[in-house]
Amino acid sequence: MKICVVGDGGWGTANAMLLSGYGHDVTLWGAFPDYIEEMRRTRRNERYLPGVELPAAVRLESDRARAAEGAEVVVLAPPSKYFAQVAEGFRGLVGPEALVVSITKGLCERTCRRMTELGEETLGIGPIVALAGPSHAEEVSRGVPTAVVAACADPEKARRVQDIWSGPRFRVYTSDDPAGVEIGGAVKNVLAIAVGCSDGMGFGDNTRAALITRGLVEMKRFVIAYGGRRETLDGLAGVGDLIVTCTSVHSRNRAVGERLGRGEAIEAITGSMQMVAEGVWNSRVVHEIAARLGVEMPICEIVYRVCHCGLPARDAVELVMSRSLKPE
Repeated sequence: MKICVVGDGGWGTANAMLLSGYGHDVTLWGAFPDYIEEMRRTRRNERYLPGVELPAAVRLESDRARAAEGAEVVVLAPPSKYFAQVAEGFRGLVGPEALVVSITKGLCERTCRRMTELGEETLGIGPIVALAGPSHAEEVSRGVPTAVVAACADPEKARRVQDIWSGPRFRVYTSDDPAGVEIGGAVKNVLAIAVGCSDGMGFGDNTRAALITRGLVEMKRFVIAYGGRRETLDGLAGVGDLIVTCTSVHSRNRAVGERLGRGEAIEAITGSMQMVAEGVWNSRVVHEIAARLGVEMPICEIVYRVCHCGLPARDAVELVMSRSLKPE
């Protein structure tokens, strides 16, 4: 199939490599012509996916029209903060029959909406499939096995994604709960910052396990209030992605939390990063939606206050632990 991957970040690049490896005709689009030219010359994406050689078959393109021309599948992979802007640039370029897939994990900072909702509205094509689960680009690009879930209100589209993406090292399940899958993918990044803070302060396995477990409770409350299904978060886009993001050395969100826990300022941390940590700005979005829906999310609320209100990470520990006692 002819496939266009929109976004040359680590995860977009890993998907381009995966799909090209199956024999598909893949074009990877990036917004900056100079960097695309550098990638063409070196066959590497050292900025976002270092140490991995790009297959010769993957075409690299900075022109939107050329990238999207004739594409049967369009994969949307920009960071959530820029998703709407990037999708707008492809308005009118994506054919009405194209299968559109969002692999971005996060919520829109400006509108608090999910990525598939933004994509459908911007491109005028729907429903869009959400693909999520424990899938760090660093491992997928190197053929490390994993499993993810494709979610869509149209079960046939989810099955098409399952067929296209599944292979010897990449297994895809299907779901008809895109809200649950996308919310899980957004909230887990916020919770990973909390776990990173704990690690940065030198706490241990007990603390990490408690944060992950109680964080999953918060995630489920949020999904139910949002209109998704609780049981979706028992799967790959919920507990699966939460575990890997909270524990992996590849997790940028956990790394941000670790530096916060060591006392670094959030401005210095984000200013020094080449890649995006979605949980930082998504903590604000989760805070706003939770307040509107009346959902209690104490761990996510603390992350919001640490990232955006100047609360020191060490003070956050006392706030969490001194909350009123209650049944589990």
